[in-house]
Amino acid sequence: MITVVAGILMLGVLVFVHELGHFVVAKLCGVKVLKFSLGFGPKIVAKQYGETTYQLSVIPLGGYVQMLGEGNGDQGEGSEPEAAEAQRSFANKPLSRRLAIVAAGPITNLVFPLIVLPISFMIGVQMPTYLEKPAMVGYVVPESPAAVHGFLAGDLILQVNQEPVASWNETNKSFVNEAGSALIFSIARADERIELTLPKDNDSLEGLQALGVLPEQAPRVGALAPGMPASIAGLQAGDLILSVGGQEILSWYQLSGVIQDIGAVETEVVIERSGQRLRVQVKPAQSDGQGNYLLGIGPQTEVVTQRYGLGAAIRQGAQRTWELIDLTVVFVKKMFTGSVSAKNVGGPITVVQVAGQAAQSGISAIFSVLAFISIQLGILNLLPIPILDGGHILFYLIEIIFRRPVSFRVREISQQVGMALLLLLMVLAFYNDIDRIVGFSRLFG
Repeated sequence: MITVVAGILMLGVLVFVHELGHFVVAKLCGVKVLKFSLGFGPKIVAKQYGETTYQLSVIPLGGYVQMLGEGNGDQGEGSEPEAAEAQRSFANKPLSRRLAIVAAGPITNLVFPLIVLPISFMIGVQMPTYLEKPAMVGYVVPESPAAVHGFLAGDLILQVNQEPVASWNETNKSFVNEAGSALIFSIARADERIELTLPKDNDSLEGLQALGVLPEQAPRVGALAPGMPASIAGLQAGDLILSVGGQEILSWYQLSGVIQDIGAVETEVVIERSGQRLRVQVKPAQSDGQGNYLLGIGPQTEVVTQRYGLGAAIRQGAQRTWELIDLTVVFVKKMFTGSVSAKNVGGPITVVQVAGQAAQSGISAIFSVLAFISIQLGILNLLPIPILDGGHILFYLIEIIFRRPVSFRVREISQQVGMALLLLLMVLAFYNDIDRIVGFSRLFG
């Protein structure tokens, strides 16, 4: 519940940033703003200050700024405002000002990361140390794409599609431009160099781990869940697990499969603690009586905190912002060209989950996720789809080229088509979200 609430609040921040862009530029351009709403649908609370009504609405998936002389209604584009307010109508403003007002929302979303990311870098960003190390395969998930196509523990990834990669981070970044293409890995294995190929139908956009390639992770206990078997049996943070039920454990990723095979049977776990070998009896259990069998432990992950001074933080923030924009633009382009599967489209549920998890990880993680989602929101709104800001910008560009505005009727029909397309996209996004959680595709075969 905390995750959901935190996620909705973070999404609300980004909606506020977007609408604030429209609002501020509208005010600067002398346009009368009638309403500033966070959310859609019936209002929860509303308060008027000056000439503007500020309200919070039921559906927290967006918002809007209603201006005099914009859209439909008695104060919309087709209305005749009083002579004293005619000059404050959006419809009566020069094209350049209307264009600036509409573009201000998504541009504010794209600029927002330049504010929050430097703060995040100054506070300190915690990163797993393996990300900056050479991409040495520590474990290959059985029956995963990587396993099927020949990856083995101990392989060192040197190149992806003939482009050198020096770390896990660089390898994951290289996948963005290769989305929708076969991946040819140049691998160092023992004393030889070999090539392994994954076909273009892969999950590389989600990184090496989605392919079944995992970094080295020792089976060392980092955290224990209270009341779970490991805690009850006396395991401690820092314990190195050597064997479970007589089976030698060399990697953290072996544990889950071994525990599932054992089930709810008391078994011997051999650990190393402060140089001493100890034996404890542990009986795996299910959480709330269902799902996988668990010991109730988490891995000890080696992390490094990267902190920067003001100048370096600004440079790092700008570089990261550009990387996120580039990643998002490439993804959108490849999705529309069919190079990327539509199953990669995430919706509000995914956004709320990711944001909520970040909210429980610390302020630096919150800022990082806010930056990423803000960029996605900004670029999405710049797509030339009627009803989105990008659709309005398209109409204004047509007006610049042909020196006359697109007729109200054409815009009205286009917006209806745009609304239908947007609803279809939302249905797809919700389907993907729910499929990730409960597996619709598995339920319906």
